[in-house]
Amino acid sequence: MSEPTHSYILAFDTANEVITIGLGVADEADRSISAVSSVEVEARRASNTQLLPRIDALLAEQGVSKGDIVCVVCGRGPGSFTGVRIAMATAKGIASALEVPLYGVSTLDSIAWNLHDAGLRGPAVVVADAMRKEVYPVRYELVDEGIERLEADSVVKAETAAEMLAVGRGAASASADGGGVAGSSDSVVGANAPASIIAGDALKKYAELFEPCGAFADKALWTPTGKGLLRAAQEAWRANLLDPFDAAFGNPAFALPVYTRLSDAEENERIRLSKNEPKNLRTGVQNAGVRRDQQPSAHDTAIENARADESGITYRPLDAAHAHAVAELESELMGTDAWSEALVLDELPRKDRVWWAAYGTDDMLVGYAGGWIVDGQVQVLKVAVAPAQRRRGIARSLLARIASDARDLGAKACSLEVRASNEGARALYASLGFESIGTRPKYYSDREDAVIMEGPLPLDHHDVAGMELQVHGGKALRVEDGCLPVRCDAERRLDVFAAASDGRGERIEAAAPLVLAIETSCDETAAAIVDGSGQLVSDVVASQIDFHARFGGVVPEIASRKHIEAICGVADECLDVAAARIGVPRLRWRDLSAVSVTYAPGLVGALVVGVAFAKGAAWAADLPFIGVNHLEGHIYANKIATPDIEPPLVVSLVSGGHTMLVHVKAWGDYETLGSTLDDAVGEAFDKVAKAMGLGYPGGPIISKLAVEGDPGAIDFPRAMLHSGDLRFSLSGLKTAVITYLRNEEAAGREVNKADVAASFQQAVIDVQIAKAEMALKLTGAKEFCLGGGVAANPALRAAYGVMCERLGVRLTLPPMSACTDNAGMIALVALDRYREQKFFGLDADAQAHVNLDEPY
Repeated sequence: MSEPTHSYILAFDTANEVITIGLGVADEADRSISAVSSVEVEARRASNTQLLPRIDALLAEQGVSKGDIVCVVCGRGPGSFTGVRIAMATAKGIASALEVPLYGVSTLDSIAWNLHDAGLRGPAVVVADAMRKEVYPVRYELVDEGIERLEADSVVKAETAAEMLAVGRGAASASADGGGVAGSSDSVVGANAPASIIAGDALKKYAELFEPCGAFADKALWTPTGKGLLRAAQEAWRANLLDPFDAAFGNPAFALPVYTRLSDAEENERIRLSKNEPKNLRTGVQNAGVRRDQQPSAHDTAIENARADESGITYRPLDAAHAHAVAELESELMGTDAWSEALVLDELPRKDRVWWAAYGTDDMLVGYAGGWIVDGQVQVLKVAVAPAQRRRGIARSLLARIASDARDLGAKACSLEVRASNEGARALYASLGFESIGTRPKYYSDREDAVIMEGPLPLDHHDVAGMELQVHGGKALRVEDGCLPVRCDAERRLDVFAAASDGRGERIEAAAPLVLAIETSCDETAAAIVDGSGQLVSDVVASQIDFHARFGGVVPEIASRKHIEAICGVADECLDVAAARIGVPRLRWRDLSAVSVTYAPGLVGALVVGVAFAKGAAWAADLPFIGVNHLEGHIYANKIATPDIEPPLVVSLVSGGHTMLVHVKAWGDYETLGSTLDDAVGEAFDKVAKAMGLGYPGGPIISKLAVEGDPGAIDFPRAMLHSGDLRFSLSGLKTAVITYLRNEEAAGREVNKADVAASFQQAVIDVQIAKAEMALKLTGAKEFCLGGGVAANPALRAAYGVMCERLGVRLTLPPMSACTDNAGMIALVALDRYREQKFFGLDADAQAHVNLDEPY
C-alpha cells in the first residue's frame, strides 16, 4: 500500500550568514503548517553554491518529491542585499517552474516567531546587521496569541538604535537626516517598562552597545530558522494574506526583497541635487570644453542624461535649482495653501522624502510630486501639473516614480488628502485603486474639507518592472531587424507539446530540443529559447537603460534590483512567445530540454540573480542546467545572421567592458590574441561623451554626431598602432580628447563637437582595423566577425567591410538587435553545450571574471 501524499511547503532564507530551510505540511482544514524539518547551516557568503544542494538533500532525506510542494516561502529580508536576492531569485525560479505560489515573509518576523515559540513573552527587539555600522531594528510584543509588530522595517545607525532602546523609548522616528526609524514617534515606552528581549545577528557585532537595552535571547534564536519561516507563513495564511493552494495569492513576479533604503547612487544624487553645487555632479570633474563660469549645476547634469518620453516630457528627481519654479506653480495652483521656496528646499535633503518633477521643452517645469515614507506607507504631500500640460498622463507618471522609490524604502501602500471639490483628482486616484476612508473637516485654509484616500502603490509596470519588452523572434519578428524567421510548417511544429497534461506527469520529450537561456550580466534582463535547428523561437529583452541614464552609466545595485523585478515577467513572455510560434496553447518549464544562463563575466550582483533563478527553475523542472560564458555568447551572436558560419575565424569583441581579438579555432576552442590594457572601446566612448556633456550611453550619441563632423579635423593619437602586437590601449586617446577640449576652452575658442566626435571615432577605428588585419594575416583565417555593443557602430561596421573586401575575407556581422546583451546568443551556445552534455551542478555560482581561453 502506497504512503499517503501530503501538501508540502518549502521555506528558505539566506538574508545573513546562515542558510535556513524549512519543510512543512499544510493542513487546509485549519490553515496550519506543521514543521517536518528545519535546517540551519552557516553559509559564510556561499549561499548560492549551497542553497539548492541542501534543499535537494533535505527533500531526499524526507522522501518528498518536488511535485508534492504546493507553495514556496522565502525570507525577503531585510538583510544582506546579495543574500536576500539569492534566496528571492532561487524562490522565483522554483515557484515559476513548479507553477506554485511564492510568498515572501519578513526575515525579522521569523526571528520574532523563534522567540515566541521558545516560550518568551513581553517586549522584544530584533536587530539585524545592515553593514555600514547600521542595523535593522524592529520592536515586537510577544503575547500568547502570537507576535505583534510595532513598526515598519527601517535602517538606523547601530549607536542610535542602542541609545533609543537603552532609555526605554524604543526606536525613534526618522528625522530629517534619516537617523531614526520611521513610524515610532508615538510609541514611547515608559521608563518602568519591562526589559526587552533582544535577538538578531547584529548582536554578534554590537553586543556591548545593546547590553543596556535588555536581556539577550539565547544565541540559537538570533538568526532565522525553518520553523520560524513556516510560522510566519502560517500566520499570513490565517490573516488571508496567503493561500498555499491558490496561485492568485502568490505570483512569483510580485515578490520583492525588503531594501529599506535607496541605492547609494540614488542617495548621493538626492544629496547633490538638494545642494545644486556649480560643478559637474555626474562625473565629479568639471566638463572640459565649457567655460568655468558656465559649469553645469546638478540640474544641468541631469538634463544631459535624462531621456524624454514619447510626448517629450522628461522626468527626474526634483532639484534645488527648480525650487523657485515649484513655489511659483504652487502659488498659481494652491492659493493660500501654497508652499514657499524655503519649504520646498527644506524637503529635498530628507531621507524619508521622495520628490520628482516633470519638464517640458527648454527645461520648463510642468509638474511635480512629493511623498513622505512613514509607518510602511507613503503619504503623498503634493501633486501638481501646470494647467496647459494636463491630460497627458503626467500626474500618473509622477505618482508612479514616487511609488517606486517609496517601495524601495519599505512602503507597501499609499495615502493622500484631496479637496472634496476636486472631482478630477479624485477620479484619477480612484482609477489607481484609491478609496475614500474619511474626511478632514475644514482642512484647507479656505475651510474646505479634505477627503482622505488610501490605496496600493500606484506603480507604473509597463510590460514588466517599469520597462518595455523588446521581442525578437516572436510575433513582432521582422527580418529587417536582423532576426531570422522560424519555420512553422507541419514538420517543425513540435506537435508533441500538444499532448502536455495539466497534471504533474513526466516531462514531455520534444521532437527537437528546446533550450531556454537567461541573460543578466549587466543592465538587460533577457530570455530566449532556441530549437534543435539553431533557430531562435523567441528572444525577449527588458532594457534598464532609462534607470541608469541619469547617472551617466550602469549602477550595479540598481541593475541587480531591476533584474529581480523583471526576471519572472521576461521569462514568462519568452515562454508565451515561443508557444505562439510553435503553435501550442502553452509552453511550460517542464516542456523544455534544458535551462541555461550567463554565469560570467559581468557585474556579479546582476549575474547572481540570473544564476540563482535559472538554477531554481532547472532544479524544479528536473532539467539539465547549463552555464554560458558571456563572451562566448557574443561570438555565437554571429550565427544569428549567418547560421552556416564555421571556424576558423577571427572575432573582434568590442563592448563597454571588453576590447579583444579572438582566434576561434573551433566552437569552444578560443585563443585571445590581444586585449586592452586599460579602457574598453565602449568605456572610452562613454567617458568622452561625458567629457563633452553629451549624456549616456555615449556610443550611439558620438556615432550620430560624428556623421556631421570631419574625421580628419583633429589628429588624435592612435595608441599602440605600431606596437607590433595585438594589444589595445584607449586611456591615452580618452585623455587626449579631454586635454584638447580643455585647451580650446582656455583659448576661448568654441569647440566643434561634431569634429571632435568624428576625429575621436576615426582614431578608434584606425587602430581596430589595423589590429584586425594583423590578426587575420597571423592566423590565416578567411572569416572575420564582430561581437559586443560597439559592433553596432555604423562607421566601424563599414570600415571592417572595406578591410575584408580588400583582404578577400568573408565578413559576418551580428544583427543590430544582437550586438547589445541578449539571451539569444546565450541560447545558441547552450544548444551546443547541451548536445555535448556539458552541464553545471547545483553548486554553480556567478563569476565576475573568467578566462575565455580556458574550457569550462
